[in-house]
Amino acid sequence: MDINLLKRLIRVVEKSEITEFSIEEGELKVKISKAVPAAQQIVAQPQVVQTVPQAATQTPEQVSAAVESNSSDTGVKNSETSGNFHEIKSPIVGTFYRAPAPDADPYVQVGDTISEGTVLCIVEAMKLMNEIESDASGKIVKILVENATPVEYNQPLFLIEKS
Repeated sequence: MDINLLKRLIRVVEKSEITEFSIEEGELKVKISKAVPAAQQIVAQPQVVQTVPQAATQTPEQVSAAVESNSSDTGVKNSETSGNFHEIKSPIVGTFYRAPAPDADPYVQVGDTISEGTVLCIVEAMKLMNEIESDASGKIVKILVENATPVEYNQPLFLIEKS
């Protein structure tokens, strides 16, 4: 492993909010950890990780079609967002899942009334399942993403009519 790469990795860990990083390259294993102030340890919340089968890989044409269909919805969505509507957006890039497991019921459906902090979906990023919570109270008007599809950072996921 290149020593300059190792130095850059150390700087990235120091400057970021992560506390531990490990990487394996062949026989070489590197683990970088940093001490966390006691105040941050109290605030830290455990990450719930669930195993969800990875969707079949999509061809670039399928991904393009999904992006185009999402962008074609934007015209309708923009007229809906004026007024008393609120968009819940993806905070990260990953794969969108409506349910905690393939055989489980979705977290929410169109027409459900939700409150702030309600878990709406999961976005999987690098095998970590990140629960996405509502930042507003109201009624689910539209789910803007299909299950098990890739999402981008800041991409609208749900349209909520504020209560």
